[in-house]
Amino acid sequence: MTDRAHHPQAPLRRPPRLAPGARVAVVAPSGPVPEERLEAGLDVLRGWDLDPVAAPHVLDRHPRFPYLAGTDADRAADLQRAWCDPSVAAVICARGGYGAQRVVDLLDWEAMRAAGPKVLVGFSDVTALHEAFAARLGLVTLHGPMAAGVDFLKNARAQDHLRATLFAPETARVIAGTSGGALVPGRARGVLLGGCLSLLSADLGTPYARPSARGGLLCLEDVGEQPYRLDRSLTQLLRAGWLDGVRGVLLGSWEECGPYERVRDVLADRLGGLGVPVAEEFGFGHGAGALTVPFGVGAELDADAGTLTLDEPALL
Repeated sequence: MTDRAHHPQAPLRRPPRLAPGARVAVVAPSGPVPEERLEAGLDVLRGWDLDPVAAPHVLDRHPRFPYLAGTDADRAADLQRAWCDPSVAAVICARGGYGAQRVVDLLDWEAMRAAGPKVLVGFSDVTALHEAFAARLGLVTLHGPMAAGVDFLKNARAQDHLRATLFAPETARVIAGTSGGALVPGRARGVLLGGCLSLLSADLGTPYARPSARGGLLCLEDVGEQPYRLDRSLTQLLRAGWLDGVRGVLLGSWEECGPYERVRDVLADRLGGLGVPVAEEFGFGHGAGALTVPFGVGAELDADAGTLTLDEPALL
């Protein structure tokens, strides 16, 4: 049997871009969604000349677990129904939280593959879906702001960058980090992947986790995790060999993870020995004005300049 862990990342299939009037479905695969934020997000999407449709269970609450937006079966059904609806061009998650891991095993991946390529947008807990869509569908997905996210609703930069990526992706081929620089200097080429650090470490050993980050440009961010917990997740990835062969690392936001100086020390300690460029505070994730990063697209990272140049537009 071939050891897949030694295979580099390959670019994934790109879905079509959106056009004015396109129908997009908003789903809640994870945490509960405040109705007023959902309505505000739908209004933003309508302002982009899209036709947003909220999934039937998007405002549900799980009867026993208040951290879930409805039952696992209903959340999975909403996602699958939206994806398999031929009139829907994109599926945008309403928010993260927790719960996507409980959904992935309930999806009919054969039916979703047969539905053809379309756009998936989300981040945070949606990391579990990014990994599953890469593994099961071989599709580029967008690590970007979500329809009912506070930062998305209140930040023009987050809205503008997602909108450009969706409608005119050739204008978003160079992604400039917002405030950071090089934790480890240098340039690197690879295929973008990653997401929320704690979700990536929790995904190890599942059928949906990629065997390693070899050949990739790994994007990492998190929220509400103290430095020792970040250390634990990074150490888990290191001990599992998952970071072997990674080409470069982009670090996003670390909201509510403690003083950044302490977080930075952990990141430098755990990642500095990889011998690859590491760009910090790149501007994606849970921070205000989060940039949209396409996972599955080849790119070049210039850690010193704080730029990411895509080999091709995120969407066709």
